[in-house]
Amino acid sequence: MAHDGQDAMPGTGILIDDLLALTGQAIAPAEEVLEKARQSVRAMVSEDGRVSGRLIEQNQFAAHGLAWLATYVESLRQMQGWAERMRDEGSFGEVEALIHQIAFGEYLWQIYGGIQMNQGEMVRLQDMGLGQDDMRGLMADAVMTLTQRGNTQAARTRLVELMQERSAELTVGRSGLDEELEMIREQFRRYTVDKVAPHAHEWHLKDELIPMEVIEELAEMGVFGLTIPEEFGGLGLSKASMCVVSEELSRGYIGVGSLGTRSEIAAELILAGGTDEQKAKWLPALATGEKLPTAVFTEPNTGSDLGSLRTRAVKDENGDYSVTGNKTWITHAARTHVMTLLARTDPSTDNYKGLSMFLAEKTPGTDEAPFPTEGMTGGEIEVLGYRGMKEYELGFDGFKVKGENLLGGEEGKGFKQLMETFESARIQTAARAIGVAQSALDVGMQYAQDRKQFGKSLIDFPRVSGKLAMMAVEIMVARQLTYFSAREKDEGIRCDLEAGMAKLLGARVAWANADNALQIHGGNGFALEYAVSRILCDARILNIFEGAAEIQAQVIARRLLG
Repeated sequence: MAHDGQDAMPGTGILIDDLLALTGQAIAPAEEVLEKARQSVRAMVSEDGRVSGRLIEQNQFAAHGLAWLATYVESLRQMQGWAERMRDEGSFGEVEALIHQIAFGEYLWQIYGGIQMNQGEMVRLQDMGLGQDDMRGLMADAVMTLTQRGNTQAARTRLVELMQERSAELTVGRSGLDEELEMIREQFRRYTVDKVAPHAHEWHLKDELIPMEVIEELAEMGVFGLTIPEEFGGLGLSKASMCVVSEELSRGYIGVGSLGTRSEIAAELILAGGTDEQKAKWLPALATGEKLPTAVFTEPNTGSDLGSLRTRAVKDENGDYSVTGNKTWITHAARTHVMTLLARTDPSTDNYKGLSMFLAEKTPGTDEAPFPTEGMTGGEIEVLGYRGMKEYELGFDGFKVKGENLLGGEEGKGFKQLMETFESARIQTAARAIGVAQSALDVGMQYAQDRKQFGKSLIDFPRVSGKLAMMAVEIMVARQLTYFSAREKDEGIRCDLEAGMAKLLGARVAWANADNALQIHGGNGFALEYAVSRILCDARILNIFEGAAEIQAQVIARRLLG
């Protein structure tokens, strides 16, 4: 039931009916500051009238700060869009209003005073070359009201009171998605509660692969073919549906939430760049989970610099290829049937132009013999978290790939083909981050309610409830940014910028939430027996894979300055 709109929000004196007008008015001043920062940073990094990669690197803090500022402004736009949709549906209640006002109060203050790029780095408008005169636009009445009265202790306390009253709800505040997507959420939430959450911590502590039984059940539920078109045996659903599924599965365990991502990205590679024969052969098998894929891109000395890959694929007289080289950080490599393998087919090149993509077939391994395929060896990399699929180093020495498995049947297209999957991969990572952030909120809230100190529950202490409130608020902000990029992808709109922003913010929110949840647990959070210790380890990888936060900010900055 929506709020009647006549009461003032706690600690603000702002009526719910007035809140959306205020937040709407606050966006333009934020946009003006962003444009001034963009022009200022562009002047710093331009040479002879053109943006210089060398100068972007020299002014990296300013450029990356611009990426974060743009991410915050886009987040406020998307929160406003969400709030207006909720209002128009009659669903903008007190919980939604509190989340909205706290988000605007906090993010506007950070835009003015300093944005947390991470726990150790804060970027200020001055770092982007702006002075006090440039910042005066943020003295607008709406911005001043929201920064002074939006994120108050009273608002945070009231939000947590309502969260406790409505603990049975799947999310804190309505997500804004349609009924069909919320039914999908409920289905996967039930599955996660029954089949994933009770076992996730044991899988983590024992460093075990997710049981095949779970993979088979996910296959039956259509997870691996969720966004694959129906003509190829998939369900043909939206990217938004994959966000919801990834979110809820990752809420139980990030490893389970990541299983579907592998198939989706492999399928997208084939859909965008494959031949008709490759589509017919591989897509139905990926959709049913009959064939499990793994992505084999990264090398020991290249990291994010994919253009300098050295693994080579040499064509023989029969038109087949022999692959030699080393790969690292290959997820779920042992069990899989096919590798999307990026290798250099033109030895005269030392950049992305000489790279080709292969659908390299292999025999799934066992615990005793993880890599039985001739020409291929592998060793496990022991990791802090994200353990359910395991990470491996792979070695190739004369490994054979059929010529028919060159993606698209044409050499030199590998990097371009991979680039076409970056939007989906980053949207997926953002969705997984939201799931991990939600998991941290779940365990932090439960512990704060159950644990008694000094005669009352921890949740009754304002700094504890304040942490929980901000966790819920930032989950919603990251969620709306992610859903926006998914909608754009579904509509065929270029969304690399928005997907990058969603991934950048979502990863930071997951880490902050996990850290806060562990802090709420106190000393017990440091004990391996508590799930929050795993959630912290799992959250940490999100800022690194699918583009480290620094790489992500660099990509966003280059788009903004281009």
